[in-house]
Amino acid sequence: MQVEFNQVEPQGVLTSWWRGVGPSHNVFMVESFIDELAAAAEADPVDYRRRLLTENPRALKVLELAAEKAEWGKPPSGRQGRGVAVQFAFGTYLAMIAEAAVGEDGAVRVTRIVTAVDCGLTVNPDTIAAQMEGGALYGLTAALHGAITLKDGRVEQSNFDNYLPLRMEEAPHVETHIVPSAEPPGGIGEAATSAVFPAVTNAIFSATGKRVRTLPVNTEDLRKV
Repeated sequence: MQVEFNQVEPQGVLTSWWRGVGPSHNVFMVESFIDELAAAAEADPVDYRRRLLTENPRALKVLELAAEKAEWGKPPSGRQGRGVAVQFAFGTYLAMIAEAAVGEDGAVRVTRIVTAVDCGLTVNPDTIAAQMEGGALYGLTAALHGAITLKDGRVEQSNFDNYLPLRMEEAPHVETHIVPSAEPPGGIGEAATSAVFPAVTNAIFSATGKRVRTLPVNTEDLRKV
């Protein structure tokens, strides 16, 4: 495998990596593309992934558990949708299903997140649940509000009044379901942050039929016309 990197950012603005390591942005790309492949095959997104994971029992287990707990087979109504993402990152298998509603003005409201996680040997279940909740909400801030804009050569955002963290009234209900495992312990701190991006954008596609390929979500593109 040969990997090449070409700098394409404008030379006038110094850029660096997003807060997080590779999975934090690569999972968004991979799981978004898997969803597009499922749509092209006219297949259910969960069933499509299930067929791909027949030789990966740990990944298949978290997918099936998340789908069961989220009642995947129960169709949402109106401009509401469910999206799924599956990942192996930080030594942990994670499946996440997000439920989102998209208003006619394009506003996105994530109402529920269901996670199933196999992080190997479980030491403290409460800590795992807390990390799932915190990581998902941290990722939602970036997915929905995390734009950095420039004006006259300067960054416009300066503090939390104009770079919005997710507000309490925006926070969805987050459920965590742990798969019992005797495998070596994996990491849990950033797992939910990586999965939430594609889970939400795939839910937006389910609700509207429109793909989101860049973040943060541009609500103008989701307006009902």
